[in-house]
Amino acid sequence: MAAFDGLTALVTGGASGIGLATARRLLAEGARVAVLDPQAPPVDGMVHVRGDVCDDASVTAATGSALKSLGGLDILVNNAGIGAQGRVDDNPDDEWHRVLDVNVVGLVRVTRAVLPQLRASRHAAVVNVASIAATAGLPGRALYSASKGAVLSLTLAMAADLVADGIRVNAVNPGTVDTPWVTRLLETADDPERERAALSARQPHGRLVTADEVADAICALASPGASSVTGTALAVDGGMAGLRLRVRG
Repeated sequence: MAAFDGLTALVTGGASGIGLATARRLLAEGARVAVLDPQAPPVDGMVHVRGDVCDDASVTAATGSALKSLGGLDILVNNAGIGAQGRVDDNPDDEWHRVLDVNVVGLVRVTRAVLPQLRASRHAAVVNVASIAATAGLPGRALYSASKGAVLSLTLAMAADLVADGIRVNAVNPGTVDTPWVTRLLETADDPERERAALSARQPHGRLVTADEVADAICALASPGASSVTGTALAVDGGMAGLRLRVRG
């Protein structure tokens, strides 16, 4: 049997990047999958619901439609998020509110909407997508780091609150991932190839992380085989969080 045979999953931000890779992996491993995203995923066999994670009524309607199609819910992957650049003094209040609303409160809205169905599941698991920015000080990423640090702390609090309900809550902390968002970011640099090389070199294994690698980690945490794993953050960063390599020369 495949790892997710008979289980149902909802992936937010599942039309591209990490979310799409995760939805594909879950589908391939036997799950019935719904994607909550403004854009439709380019994959047959998934339920697609459009919703805005910044609007509670939209989230309620979208998750209700997804749950009706799936017939319940076992796995929630909170992947929807947006990026932000700049130091602590570079963004106005409106941008701080916008990013935190998507990356943190959006996660809360979706989780809150599906908790009754997760409580009814025998294999309930939530995986939140945080970031290396939650655990390492990165230059020019103050707002983004604050949002992902909040996701990491929220993951631990959710795990403590929900363990008695039989719901496991974990997070992944990806390094710099080769996604469409990173590609767009690189295109704004004065020298995109040089910037890509610098981001690759920043990770000890010398390259960008792939979306499929992050999806593998998400699915490992969501799997019934990880039934004793909760309150954990799994780094998928080529060693960036923990390794301090000697400079060659």
